[in-house]
Amino acid sequence: MQYFESDGLKLAYRVEGEGAPVLLVHGFASTHRVNWIATGWTRTLIEAGRRVIMADGRGHGESDKPHDVEDYALEAMAGDVVALLDHLGEPGVDLMGYSMGGMVSLVAAAMYPERFDRVIAAGVGERLLDKNKDASAVVDALLTDDPASIKSPAAKLFRTFAEQNHQDRAALAACFEAVRADFPAELLPQITRPVLIVAGETDDQAGSAASLAAHIPGAQSYTVPKRDHMKTVGDRAYKEAVLKFLAE
Repeated sequence: MQYFESDGLKLAYRVEGEGAPVLLVHGFASTHRVNWIATGWTRTLIEAGRRVIMADGRGHGESDKPHDVEDYALEAMAGDVVALLDHLGEPGVDLMGYSMGGMVSLVAAAMYPERFDRVIAAGVGERLLDKNKDASAVVDALLTDDPASIKSPAAKLFRTFAEQNHQDRAALAACFEAVRADFPAELLPQITRPVLIVAGETDDQAGSAASLAAHIPGAQSYTVPKRDHMKTVGDRAYKEAVLKFLAE
């Protein structure tokens, strides 16, 4: 891993392959390795002739892990993406994020349109625009010293995923609280880059990809058949849809 600085934080990244660059932004409680290497995405993109840029987001993996909720605003994490491009001397790239990374990618596309060519936001859908989302069950599950006390199956899944990836649970709790705040939907109509929204057919966490795409001028959508939130990320159909979109 190599490192760059953004907003006073030391963040980890790696670059693999040769060719036109694509920058990947992982999901909540994941890492670049879990989200992109273990799923075969890195290999798929390198074989397609792409240079792959991956980072561990703030609070995750080998990057710095602040514990303040304010440090995990989507706008701040979008700024990290641009800071990495500046560090690498990249004027522009294709951008893809999954789940929380998809949220970050949409905000980055709206705030820094000159830095991105094509943008893929996957693992997100119409539920991104839900209001007043409650973060307390997952936050409590991440912070408790007694995992047996976790009643919510969904919250327990987040706790298990965090522990499997050897994450800082206090940092993740702060991050989750921040990203569960109302998404800045007013940014979506401002996006001028070509966008592809991807979600699994049975991904109740994301909801409809097409309904979210309707808020973005000219955006396309793709629904991965018979896949939920966890199984979509490495699915062959998702990869094929993205490669087609990037080649257009």
